[in-house]
Amino acid sequence: MRLISDLWLSIAIIHHAYILIHSPYRPFSQSLSTGILSNSYLLLKNTKNPPLFVVTIKMELESFIGAIADRIIEYLNASDEPGKVSNPVPHTSLAKTSDLKLPLEGNGMDAVLDDIDAYLLSCVKTNRPEFMNPLWGGINTAALAGEIISTLTNTSMYTYELAPLATLIEQTLVQRMGELVGFLDGAGTLTTGGSNGNMLGMLCARQVMVPTSTQTGIDGRSLVAYVSSEAHYSVLMAANVIGIGHQNVIKVACDSNGCMQPEALQDEINRTRREGQTPFCVISTAGTTVRGAFDPIRLIGDIAHSEGLWHHVDAAWGGCSQFSAEHSTLMDGVEFADSVCWDAHKMMGIPLICSAFLVKDSEVLARVCAHGNVAHYLFHEESRNIDAGRYSLQCGRRNDALKLWLAWRECGDAGWAAQVERYMELASHLESLVLDHPHLEMMSTRMWTNVCFRLNPDGFVGDLNELNTEVRKRVMHNGNFMVSRSNIGDDVIFRAVIANPKISSESLERLVDEISLLSEEVVRGLPN
Repeated sequence: MRLISDLWLSIAIIHHAYILIHSPYRPFSQSLSTGILSNSYLLLKNTKNPPLFVVTIKMELESFIGAIADRIIEYLNASDEPGKVSNPVPHTSLAKTSDLKLPLEGNGMDAVLDDIDAYLLSCVKTNRPEFMNPLWGGINTAALAGEIISTLTNTSMYTYELAPLATLIEQTLVQRMGELVGFLDGAGTLTTGGSNGNMLGMLCARQVMVPTSTQTGIDGRSLVAYVSSEAHYSVLMAANVIGIGHQNVIKVACDSNGCMQPEALQDEINRTRREGQTPFCVISTAGTTVRGAFDPIRLIGDIAHSEGLWHHVDAAWGGCSQFSAEHSTLMDGVEFADSVCWDAHKMMGIPLICSAFLVKDSEVLARVCAHGNVAHYLFHEESRNIDAGRYSLQCGRRNDALKLWLAWRECGDAGWAAQVERYMELASHLESLVLDHPHLEMMSTRMWTNVCFRLNPDGFVGDLNELNTEVRKRVMHNGNFMVSRSNIGDDVIFRAVIANPKISSESLERLVDEISLLSEEVVRGLPN
């Protein structure tokens, strides 16, 4: 009877595969061939003597996954070998030389490996020690494992029912990150990034100022928010979304270090009231995008709360300072803020995207996200206190918690603290290289791991902005390093960011050498 049962099951599987492969949707079915084979294997996994074709299917699946694993290991190991960060190609040329077409007839799984090879060949190698362009970089291998498993298990975070352990993991992370910023009884959610976190902070501020706004809407033209003149542009995006408009975001003057001036904030609030508008929110920045400056959070918070305003802290970049006993004072007073956003995908090195929004009063966030209450097909009263979707603007939301949790379990608070301190030491080393170099100069004081500098060769009589722009262009063309070009005031600068575990003293020294060499070529009039 067992033999007959196995025979009929095998026939059923073959029939199912035949129908899919020969169906009108053949491209789709071809691309699913490995999936069909793996499902067939799963159906017979408890069979002691599975049919030969099932064994073959299993071998093909394992071979494919092994080929992917080989490529991952090769990519990771390549960062320790001499090589380039990028191979710059104009988009017009890359479009012509790349096979990007979506076929009518599927290309099969072998073509998937070819396409992966083509992608890896052309991508920017963000895990190399020469990559110091944005506020993130490198690979945390424990977090990479979490990313793979999250994709493999493919669930959504709106209910405990769908994501039981993942929900508890996210709650653990939100609680611990809240503790680090001083929110002992707060709440929060993982978001799509600091931009979304800043918007949530402003929505909470609007909710407190106009409690009916979520239900009845608002005429936002009278509401005014305040940010540093060097704050992230996402605040303007948030102003657009929540209905107050860009013009109602007041950019408060900064001091020479790029930090918001509290007295200037008070002046702007007073002016707003005189003009008949309503202040509702102040946003401090803990680690600005260009300089890495930290606003005086305690002083700004005192002003905000004395004026009855919500105080949100954008710590997307600087939140990690809270791990370090030495550097946590950069965010002095954050425990009195009302909300904070913190990107784990920046200095903590978690794969994009992984970001937390933290709030002191959980009920405010729950009211902002109360739209989910009508979703009877998802949310039920008995799970009200556990479903993560009650505190999120999103419905479908991927599991970003697992990768951060695994990485945190691997290294602990002490590991994060050591990483922060190592990055600060490396930034100090680069700063010293700049200060000791006859043709380089620092363009801002350094508070975090952003190092802002420019070329200013002795005796150079040309336009410094043109010189620095051209040298950075040549750095990018060479592909040996990737470092940002930005502006402080009207001055074009290099902004190197230390947020990549592969960066070393040696790679920073090579960066300075390359910039110096290219500068000499430009000054001498040599072509690129």
